[in-house]
Amino acid sequence: MNYIERTLERKFLRMSSFFKAVLVTGARQVGKTTMLKHLAKEQNRTYVSMDNAMARMLAKSDPVLFFQTYKPPIIIDEIQKATELFEQIKLICDENEEKGLFWLTGSQQFKMMNNVRETLAGRIGILELYSLSKSETENVVFPNELDFSLPSLLERQLLAKKNDIIDVFEHIWRGGMPDVLKADGEQRQEYFNSYIETYLMRDISEEGGITDTVRFRKFLGACAALTAEQVNYKNLAEAAEISQPTAKQWLRLLQGLGIVYLLPPFANNELKRLTKTPKMYFCDTGLCAGLSMWLTRDTLMNGAASGHYFENYVVIELLKHYAYAPSKATLSYYRDSNMKEIDIFVERNGLIHPLEIKKSANPDRREVRKYELLDKAGLKRGSGGIVCMCEEVIPIDERNCFIPCNLI
Repeated sequence: MNYIERTLERKFLRMSSFFKAVLVTGARQVGKTTMLKHLAKEQNRTYVSMDNAMARMLAKSDPVLFFQTYKPPIIIDEIQKATELFEQIKLICDENEEKGLFWLTGSQQFKMMNNVRETLAGRIGILELYSLSKSETENVVFPNELDFSLPSLLERQLLAKKNDIIDVFEHIWRGGMPDVLKADGEQRQEYFNSYIETYLMRDISEEGGITDTVRFRKFLGACAALTAEQVNYKNLAEAAEISQPTAKQWLRLLQGLGIVYLLPPFANNELKRLTKTPKMYFCDTGLCAGLSMWLTRDTLMNGAASGHYFENYVVIELLKHYAYAPSKATLSYYRDSNMKEIDIFVERNGLIHPLEIKKSANPDRREVRKYELLDKAGLKRGSGGIVCMCEEVIPIDERNCFIPCNLI
């Protein structure tokens, strides 16, 4: 299979020229190793995986001997399985002026991340890779950062092909795991089954000490059924026949493994009575569709859950965009006690960009009126609009547009 260029490569190489160690976190099978091996092609860089039992035993029992055997510059895969190496990495970094000595990959478990931050503070850059975005699968590289203004959207429109619902739902149903791109329906279903059995079940027992795989499988299914909704621990607990504290712990674990993303509610002192509950999305819509047994693209596209999946897709594409972009943005959603809701706020450079997400190709333009609550609260509002299935960018007013979802 041909290598698909990843948007994160630019940022990764910049961090590698600045830090002595760079860690790429993310779920299993999203392409972390493939990307690093691709970037190391011209270099003389050692490669070792902590999935290899012999190498892992050496790393755990004798980190000094490990680095005599596997000399930097080095790629170490699945570093979370041998956190004993961090102290030694720190020592090598401190003795050496060279940048980019250690390229590490790992699943973002809490124990490991605390360990990394304590031991390698100031020496390591941490980046997250997600499964392929729609623009990556289509090999489209947008030159500009997304600020939702009419000029920036029109510039992006020149590069993207026409927005098309079948095309979008093909991506939503299939997801962005590199191995699934060329699979047929039957192969795809088997891929996700084995992904859950081989990686997820193994990781949850190693990481969270969870041995009740039957209940955990039910829990996963309940999460998939409630995607793009506010987290409801009571419903999740009942579906999996577990207690609410256990449901909370299991969801944190899925978040740590890069399987789900929790979108925080917007918080502001000026605006009282805001919800405190996050919304849950799957980082890969294909895995979510696989768990919910949507066996074809069309049944998903025409089914009752299609609006939820469309919202999930847009939120995660935005998440990917800002994870790889030069400047960071904070994502949140708005809901107050009067049930006024705005699907997503993108906070960037002191401005809040409000966005509604609608599967329709012709949504109601009056949706943007509720954005005025930002002005009433004295918050600085940037360009926004309605992300939808329209074919081209259409201005609604001077600050908002109908935004085709494939321009994100």
